[in-house]
Amino acid sequence: MASPEQHLPQVIPQMIEALSSTEVAALIYLCGRSETDSSSVDVKEMLESKVILHENSLLFLAALMWQLRRLDIMRKLFKTSREELERITKNRHVLPRFRVLMVNINEDIASDDLSSLKFLLSTTIPRDKTERAKNFLDVVIELEKLDLVAPERVDFLEECFINIGRVDIAKKVAAYKMPAATPEQHSSQVQRCRNPCPPPTANSSHSVQQTRQGQPLHTAPENLSVPVSMRQNYQNPVQSYKFNTDPRGVCIIIDCVGNDGDMLEQTFTALHFNVILYKWLSVDDTLSALRGIVRQRENHRGDGFVCCIISRGTAHNLLCTDSYSAGIYLDSIRRLFTADACPMLVGKPKLFFIQRYKTPEFQFHARMHHRDEDLETDGCDGLSRYNCIPTDADVFWSHCWTDEHQLEQGHHRSVYLKSLTDALHKGQRRKTSLLDIHTEVNGVIFEHNKKNPGANYHIDLKHTLRKELCF
Repeated sequence: MASPEQHLPQVIPQMIEALSSTEVAALIYLCGRSETDSSSVDVKEMLESKVILHENSLLFLAALMWQLRRLDIMRKLFKTSREELERITKNRHVLPRFRVLMVNINEDIASDDLSSLKFLLSTTIPRDKTERAKNFLDVVIELEKLDLVAPERVDFLEECFINIGRVDIAKKVAAYKMPAATPEQHSSQVQRCRNPCPPPTANSSHSVQQTRQGQPLHTAPENLSVPVSMRQNYQNPVQSYKFNTDPRGVCIIIDCVGNDGDMLEQTFTALHFNVILYKWLSVDDTLSALRGIVRQRENHRGDGFVCCIISRGTAHNLLCTDSYSAGIYLDSIRRLFTADACPMLVGKPKLFFIQRYKTPEFQFHARMHHRDEDLETDGCDGLSRYNCIPTDADVFWSHCWTDEHQLEQGHHRSVYLKSLTDALHKGQRRKTSLLDIHTEVNGVIFEHNKKNPGANYHIDLKHTLRKELCF
């Protein structure tokens, strides 16, 4: 086989050209860069320097292509068969285990998982970085910069995946924390598994060691088992939120349109919430009402919190009753009730139902945006008892929008809010989970859109609920 060094000027550009943009991003990350945007990285120069510096250039290239599952490139450029590639990469320490794990997770993450993860981390990672993140690798790079994740420290990631419902990925992260076994250790482990094990004594315990010095390297895949305590945790029956106080909590309803606020009030009163209904509020009055809810500690002694808002708005902002205003940034509403802003709601489900009537984007505004710092509160002081729970856990965010022209119809009622209230009443009688309730709402919206193509409703559902929630 010809040495790669002899053909680097020709081979590397061909390799890069054969890769997709997603594969190039993974390649950049595997090569140790702290960014994945090929527009800001000279990929050819980076790969050439990596290959030249590596003691075995072919092995390094083979490991990269094996990880990217692009064996066709190695076969075409180096006439290397799959069997030969497998032979030269098997049990060889080439790529960092941590980065290989992150790339594998990136392949397993669906777009809705990525949205949920970004939503969960929206108060941890700066907003501009979150919005620019195109894939999971971009997210994990930001977490590394914040020193929340490192090759020897992945507990934060494991917790995040549990919170977005990807327990399968959390198991992979847990398995990574176990030290990679050498062939001799692996043989010893297999032998121990074959021999009967003595029953544990009262003082015996199992410990899982974690590599803490240096970055662990990738080896051939091992059948690593998840620690016993972790397996037991994952196999537990689905837990449910405590949701039986009377009242269950506060439900604030802000109806800036004037059509469905009363219907929501009746529904959440029947669901045993202390309902506070406001109508026809401006942006400033809406912010004042939300701040008032946050500051009153007695509002958070129940088992949950609900916020319903009906308003005109643009893609990212609610205008309330204002005509020429930048409005309230949607994400800022949720931030008012995070663990940092309101510790008394930590660990409790926080439900948001937003009906937005879409208006055109304004290029010029008579007033400035309300900034996040303007939304800080001082009413929920005190330390949280749930320090291990991420800031944005336990949130259910259901955002529906349709065109504002719908409001021109006489006696307009939101199809979304009507189906939501109907499903909540049924769910209360049947003890149905909130996710199943929302699935029923999705079905109603789907049928409505089929019959009324000119009056479509769109729903964006994100949640970080860690347990089942039943009414």
